[in-house]
Amino acid sequence: MTAPRPADPPSEDLSRLAVLHGVATSYSPSPDRTVAASATALTLTLAALGVDASTPGAVSAALAAREREVGERLLPPTVAGWSGSTPAALAALPEGTRLRIDTEQGETRASADGLPPGVHRLTATTPDGRTATAHLIVAPPRLPSPAGRSHGLLVQLYSLLSRRSWGMGDLGDLAELAGWAGRSLGAGFVQVNPLHAAVPGAPTDPSPYRPSSRRFPDPVHLRIEDIPEAAYVEDPERLRTLLERAGRLREAVLHKGALIDRDAVWELKREALELLGEVPLGPGRRAAYCDFLAEQGQALEDHATWCALAEVHGSDWHRWPTGLRDPRSAETVRARNGLMDRVDFWSRLAWLTDTQLTAAQRAGREAGMPVGVVHDLAVGVHPGGADAWAQQEYFAAGMSVGAPPDAFNARGQDWGLPPWRPDRLAESGYAPFRELLRALFRYAGALRIDHVMGLFRLWWVPQGHPPTEGTYVRYDAEAMLAVLVLEASRAGAPVIGEDLGTVEPGVREALRERGVLGTSVLWFERDWEGDGRPLPPDSWRADCLATATTHDLPSTAARLTGEHVELRDSLGLLTRPLEEERAEAAADAGEWLTLLSRLGLLHGTGGGSDTSSEEAEIQAVHRFLLRTPARMVGVWLPDGVGDRRPQNLPGTWDQYPNWRLPIADAQGRPVTLEDLAASPRLHALMEVLREGGS
Repeated sequence: MTAPRPADPPSEDLSRLAVLHGVATSYSPSPDRTVAASATALTLTLAALGVDASTPGAVSAALAAREREVGERLLPPTVAGWSGSTPAALAALPEGTRLRIDTEQGETRASADGLPPGVHRLTATTPDGRTATAHLIVAPPRLPSPAGRSHGLLVQLYSLLSRRSWGMGDLGDLAELAGWAGRSLGAGFVQVNPLHAAVPGAPTDPSPYRPSSRRFPDPVHLRIEDIPEAAYVEDPERLRTLLERAGRLREAVLHKGALIDRDAVWELKREALELLGEVPLGPGRRAAYCDFLAEQGQALEDHATWCALAEVHGSDWHRWPTGLRDPRSAETVRARNGLMDRVDFWSRLAWLTDTQLTAAQRAGREAGMPVGVVHDLAVGVHPGGADAWAQQEYFAAGMSVGAPPDAFNARGQDWGLPPWRPDRLAESGYAPFRELLRALFRYAGALRIDHVMGLFRLWWVPQGHPPTEGTYVRYDAEAMLAVLVLEASRAGAPVIGEDLGTVEPGVREALRERGVLGTSVLWFERDWEGDGRPLPPDSWRADCLATATTHDLPSTAARLTGEHVELRDSLGLLTRPLEEERAEAAADAGEWLTLLSRLGLLHGTGGGSDTSSEEAEIQAVHRFLLRTPARMVGVWLPDGVGDRRPQNLPGTWDQYPNWRLPIADAQGRPVTLEDLAASPRLHALMEVLREGGS
């Protein structure tokens, strides 16, 4: 296919064709500016949706076909509705149309009135004999809300080492943290980074936001000693040797300034898991494992097959022998049969990880947490990983998710994640999305959705082109939200949407209507439509998780002191003179401190005369958050001990140790989970939240 030159404006027919397929012909980086999508962007995006628009003749043919299809269509592939109301698609059917609805519960009905929540099969027959079938998703009107107001901790799990960790935080540490925070701190939740399966191979991409699979968790997080079979290995001396080596990894991070080395940790854990895999499961454990295999079905078989094939052929399935690139091919079936022991090994690891994730959630709930562990859903998956291989018919080939140019990034962003095809999702009744959510809600007390705006639209970037040559592709937000509300309601779990940055008009309102909480970060909450000053607490929205910072932002201590500016300057990331950046950062912090003082929040607690001005300011920030009506208030755990360093510094790759730093104190000394539990500074901060900010 020969695409038009990037500078070519789209023709009127090409623009109409794009709109009919949900492809945007322009975007608005600011309210007063609109940028048109290029013909290249529209042509390549349509091609990824299976529409040939390479020539004027092809455009005309595709446009005529699409207009005919839309005009003749009785029903879309998926109809979404809410309990107590009639979906618009059904209301628009010709008068006298007969309905047959085969419900998820096994009933057959002739009306959509009073349908139970679920994914049903709909058949419509018009008086003139035309018939159409569709998936019918019925969801409760709103998500479950958190039980009352709660405060909790935000942490990147790998950074939370205990004296039992194998060089990085693990699920045993998460269970300990949840149990301690619930009982001793009155915390209602612990929010962690995505624990999705990473793409194997050294060096592994340390970012938890570019996983191989979002459907299954990563066994690197396993606490080996908590696996029952560890007590029965045939070579206990070998396991002891691995424990000693793991101890050296831990000591290097905690006492010798080493970075967290995920690959080294996984090398040891994998060897240990191979040992444990030789231990036969007892009858009860075997029955539980078999139940897990049956519940997860084809999805787990595909995931484990990909892992086994990756051991032989490498971690990018695009480079595998041709026959193995298709998960349903005869060659793949033969290869799976030949690697059945490895398929079973990886299936067992998925089960073990699921078991420990469930145990961590149980520990939080038993400690009195109304929510428990809040898990994080990344926006996409690695193009060479397990999900992209197993579900490739649902992904747009040759496309990547990113962000358009804006005031903060003139070049735009390309995140290297293939987007789901909205047409294929609709044809399947959103099966991949439903199954993904169901898997996460097995062990999540609540779910945070990264870049929740992706339920409405995503910026698609054609492979080999800069992000400026992308365009937005729209998803059926009503259907996506219905699936989300349905699955979250089944699990009784709240949902938090990460809606920071540029958000399309109407999106926050639509999310709020369905009960999805937003994310409000102190430093961004200003009166942008007025004088630009810090937003007073009573002007904040209630339906949100309110925090002082996130994993992608400076710690509160660094923000208050301006150290984040010095860090960015040392790495050559500033786009303006240092003094200008310093002055702006100081003015920003100064405005907030002035407001905190005016509200009477700027005073030390819990630390008496030993409470430093910095600690007092951090406590004041959190008193302020408690003055807002936010349903959930989160404390970035490193803030509790004065950590200066961000866990991730956007715009860097190897210039900064992203995703590899342990939690540290104000002097940069790593802090263990045990140290945190005994920290007067952390206890004083959390006491502020327990007392309600007084």
